[in-house]
Amino acid sequence: QVQLVESGGGLVQAGESLRLSCAASERTSSRYVMGWLRQAPGKEREFVAAISCCYGPTYYADSVKGRFTISRDNAKNTVYLQMNSLKPEDTAVYYCAADPELRAVITHAGTNARYWGQGTQVTVSS
Repeated sequence: QVQLVESGGGLVQAGESLRLSCAASERTSSRYVMGWLRQAPGKEREFVAAISCCYGPTYYADSVKGRFTISRDNAKNTVYLQMNSLKPEDTAVYYCAADPELRAVITHAGTNARYWGQGTQVTVSS
């Protein structure tokens, strides 16, 4: 059982930056794809970004390409989401997810991902 704990959310103004962190309870570097998904009020959950294990490729939703960067520090069992040039439409609860299979994280809004964090709120004011 992998436990994921997100942190780093908060209230910022449009154009500012935030960095989210997701700490895993056990070594994830060689086993799990790590990803971020978000759910805004009244909307369905959506995929944001994912990173394969072992410093593999990264994947992004079109809405965040060029503004968000996902990275991982396998020594710390932590994945990060650097969010720049934030927009009010980025306001959502951001969740960290992990699964051995890439498709489980990036498709169907991560519904099939094996492990989830509790979420962290990001609010961007205009």
